[in-house]
Amino acid sequence: MRSPSEISPPGVSPSALFRLEPLGGLSIMLKSIGDKLKPGYLQGVNRGGTYRVQLRPGFGFDEASALAEYWQALGVSHIYCSPYLQATDGSTHGYDVVDHSKVNEELGGNARRAAFCETLRRYGLRQLLDIVPNHMAIRGGHNVWWWDVLENGPSSRFSRHFDVEWRASEFERVVLPILGDQYGVELEAGRLVVERRRGALLIRYFEHENPVAPRSLGQFLRPVARRLEHPQLGFVADCLAELPAPNATDRDSRKRRHRDKEVLLDMLEALCLDPTVAEAIDLQVARTNSSPDALHELLQAQNYRLAFWRIGNQELDYRRFFDIDSLVGLCVEDEEVFEATHSLVITWLVEGSIDGVRVDHIDGLYDPRGYLERLRQRAPSAWLLVEKILEDGEELPPWPVSGTTGYEFLNVAQRVLTHPDGEAPLDALADELLREPQDYVAMVESAKRLVLREALGSDLHRLVNRLADIVYDHRRVRDYSRRELGELLAELCVEFPVYRTYVHPDHPVGSNDTSVVHETCKRLRAKHPRFDPRLVDFLERLLLLEWRDAEEVEFVLRLQQLTGPVMAKGVEDTTFYRFVRLTALNEVGGDPSAFHVDIHDFHAAMQRRQACYPEALNATSTHDTKRSEDVRARLLCLSEVPMQWADNVRQWRELAGVGPDCAVDPAMEYLLWQTLVGAWPIDSPRLSEYARKAAREAKIHTSWHSPNAEYEGALDAHVSALLGNAELVARIEAFVGSLTPGFEANALAQTLLKLACPGVPDVYQGTELWDLSLVDPDNRRPVEYAARKQLLAELPELTAEQIWERRRTGIAKLWLLNHGLKVRRALPECFGAQGTYQPILAHGQHSARVLAFARGQDALAVATRWWLRFGSDFPGTTLVLPPGDWLNRFTQCMHGGEVGLPTLLGPFPCALLTRVDEAPS
Repeated sequence: MRSPSEISPPGVSPSALFRLEPLGGLSIMLKSIGDKLKPGYLQGVNRGGTYRVQLRPGFGFDEASALAEYWQALGVSHIYCSPYLQATDGSTHGYDVVDHSKVNEELGGNARRAAFCETLRRYGLRQLLDIVPNHMAIRGGHNVWWWDVLENGPSSRFSRHFDVEWRASEFERVVLPILGDQYGVELEAGRLVVERRRGALLIRYFEHENPVAPRSLGQFLRPVARRLEHPQLGFVADCLAELPAPNATDRDSRKRRHRDKEVLLDMLEALCLDPTVAEAIDLQVARTNSSPDALHELLQAQNYRLAFWRIGNQELDYRRFFDIDSLVGLCVEDEEVFEATHSLVITWLVEGSIDGVRVDHIDGLYDPRGYLERLRQRAPSAWLLVEKILEDGEELPPWPVSGTTGYEFLNVAQRVLTHPDGEAPLDALADELLREPQDYVAMVESAKRLVLREALGSDLHRLVNRLADIVYDHRRVRDYSRRELGELLAELCVEFPVYRTYVHPDHPVGSNDTSVVHETCKRLRAKHPRFDPRLVDFLERLLLLEWRDAEEVEFVLRLQQLTGPVMAKGVEDTTFYRFVRLTALNEVGGDPSAFHVDIHDFHAAMQRRQACYPEALNATSTHDTKRSEDVRARLLCLSEVPMQWADNVRQWRELAGVGPDCAVDPAMEYLLWQTLVGAWPIDSPRLSEYARKAAREAKIHTSWHSPNAEYEGALDAHVSALLGNAELVARIEAFVGSLTPGFEANALAQTLLKLACPGVPDVYQGTELWDLSLVDPDNRRPVEYAARKQLLAELPELTAEQIWERRRTGIAKLWLLNHGLKVRRALPECFGAQGTYQPILAHGQHSARVLAFARGQDALAVATRWWLRFGSDFPGTTLVLPPGDWLNRFTQCMHGGEVGLPTLLGPFPCALLTRVDEAPS
């Protein structure tokens, strides 16, 4: 066994660790903060645990209803549903909504949803629903709002619903980048055609259909009416051609225009019942399709411009969800848009069929605080959670919510399980394999510049145009070129340390936002002396709204909507596939360069969590995580045995014949070795699919925007060669087997922390057993519920020893979850908003391996770590329990006073204890 000094984290003496006092002063301070932040809506509902279920065609409301009894027996309080408003046809996730007024028909529609809600009610389960206020889908399903915008442009009734920057549009036309080649090439090849559907015309390009503007339809019909000498058709044509064009702010005029247009189109449809009229219009359609010039003239008259798909990232005039052209941003800051997109969900919240909502991509909104205040006003008692990524040290703004979806918990909970001594050897191995030092900060900066240049160029260009107009009106900075302004804005986004700030003219500028802006501009001056300090000073003052004219405010609020996508795409969707030292740490909201969290910081973070956000989610796996919780738990073991890992990787490379001329780049090669170990057993199709996605996300040799078939073919061949090498496979399997004790301890410790730490534990579908899934779509595969039901039914008849003997099936994790959820339900006063969190320090040689804490007066959790490095024994290590008799809910053994760790734990690497009033006889 190693000495205490070898177990202690760097910079912390063993004696300091062993004497760590309860964080009493911090507790008092945080309680004061928490009393101010905890709103009344936290009280009254036992939110003991959520179970996230991914609804999709083939697994809709009826299939989910059939699992209600299982979920009740598991012990969760809430079923956490993926979005289920009407989405595009065949949607497997629900984030591509096309109609907020109805329930997704492919999941069963409103009737089956009602039956689902009633089933949950019968089993005592409540519901948390994922909602998507940031964007809507505009392809793959009929979005009547977007169709109306394309038909009528700024005159549409819905032109203010979408975040289209009409001022940036060419002649107020929306760019639609859907063509496979240059516009003229596709036009002249006859792939763009006009079609008549009853009394309307549309433009079709393969599966894409778009409307014809009413005024251009009138112009199209005029010659037909003249040839037929048809006065009614002529009247309709003239009236359509002369429809007014009110701007997007004149709602009353737009409504009148819509009424007139609809009457005219109804008249046209009736006229087309006359075969003579219909045939004459069809003849005009045929003539137009046969003449590229005539078709071009018609297309030029539309409210959209069909364009080559590759220009989307540079020329778009509407805000998207990140860089996905088919997901257009919504303007939910507009009250009419908010009501149109939220009325159904608010009805469900008020009637109680759902208990709360998880707000997707809150940072995409124009005014997150205003949105949440409006939602809170409409649903005062709802459980509101936000998908908000908090960087290290960042605090959630003072919003009326219960907290986040839990990525900050995920990252601190796994970093406390890494062994700090593994950092330097793993750094050295990565430098050796990648043949250069791994500079995480430089990688992030490079990746952010890449996504700004290639994925988010159109968003940046629109902001540059706004900034150019602003500086022109400020005479001391008016003479800077657009190029200079563009470079400055790009580097500002690169230097931004958080997703965004929340400056808004309706609220005082917060100290956190002020600090972020000052520090970012300070780094700009230091790292980029080419920028005129006077221009940086001006930008700094502008970002803090020292000027509050409409243009200045609009620029700042829109810039805040860009820095988040730059962070997400540059860090999580690029750098995380390039920086591969220990990929378990490459997780949403994480900083993979931050290797370890010590016990002091962990306990402080949990005390702050209890004080401020006791009903935030504790996530360990989600639909968006890069790896499942169990893949990460296994990979964390590498921090305990870094030298053995390095030796194995070198041997595997030699066995696989990997050399300097390998067709796969070094970062991808090392990523694959870790993926094989983390997700083992894995077959070639799964690994190839993952490798292809990882390579495209890394954007070095291939990408989603510009796939490189040759490189991806070499990658497939590499994967096939690895898994086709029998000796190599045997070596990998043996190494994975050697990690099993550490993997099991990590996975169960992580699960216990999720259950017992402040917050509400969230179980992602299927992860109640061992789950070795990778990033989506791998983590959205169907779950084998029959096996889970069977194992859950067996639990009451099994002892702790029997559970541990069968742990390889995952039953130990299920057992822990089931017991933990039951304890939470039985003791809400310990784990809820009124509970407390008190660290308990172990004593003895291996005390640094013990994470123990009390929840309230009647619950106590003990997790352990570093089993692979030090084994399952804890010689000379004890824990002093608070006064009273304590029952280990896993082993059913009673304890009190000072207890040795082996006695306290039994066969398990962790324990959950509850106080009993009287020890059983």
